[in-house]
Amino acid sequence: MALPTLETAIYELELPSTGETIHYRPFLVKEQKLLMIAQESENEKVVEKAFADIISDCVEEKIDAYKMPLFDIEYVFLKLRGKSMGETVDLEVVCPDDEETKVQVKVNLDEIEVLTHEDHTLDISLTDDIKLVMKYPTLKEMSKFDNKGYVKSVFAVIRDCIAEVHDGENIHMMVDITAKEMDAFIESMTTQHFEKVNRFFETMPKLQHEIEVTNPNTKKKGTVLVQGLESFFV
Repeated sequence: MALPTLETAIYELELPSTGETIHYRPFLVKEQKLLMIAQESENEKVVEKAFADIISDCVEEKIDAYKMPLFDIEYVFLKLRGKSMGETVDLEVVCPDDEETKVQVKVNLDEIEVLTHEDHTLDISLTDDIKLVMKYPTLKEMSKFDNKGYVKSVFAVIRDCIAEVHDGENIHMMVDITAKEMDAFIESMTTQHFEKVNRFFETMPKLQHEIEVTNPNTKKKGTVLVQGLESFFV
């Protein structure tokens, strides 16, 4: 006689990047084991692959986790974690008034959202005629990141996130341009041009949450901004 099949609940969420509704189940012991092995390895590439595999397994729709914007990956995984292991987490944060007192706070993961800076845009005007159309970094781009070659990796991510270059009426699609040509184009930018590109990354959507805390020593209240999946993943 076959063993019984355990049913799991199905939930839905909207992807921050597109508003598309997807359906997902909590991760099971097999996925939790995969994640624990990945974390134990302390290898970023192994952890990234575990995230991608778990999301692909737990989401009903057919998606390629490596092609999703990073903030989508973080958001989906946070929701998976909440439904799988509990929707509240205890975090340790530093009180902002003295920047040394640590306090424990409880955070509801359902309250965490992906927030976008109000002046964020995918279009970057470098000159009156030249404009860049950007795309968000994905897990695929970040999987190429190498801390040993940090500067080179940063410029590679910037290059890969430029989708189009508009020169007046001419539109250059990056799929038709070589990496060498793009590197030369980026290196020809002035400091002011590059600051505009950097602003795109600084203001792009991020998983973040403001936490109100009271310093037990000074009794002063303050706000701590927590952002990035690693801040909530405990």
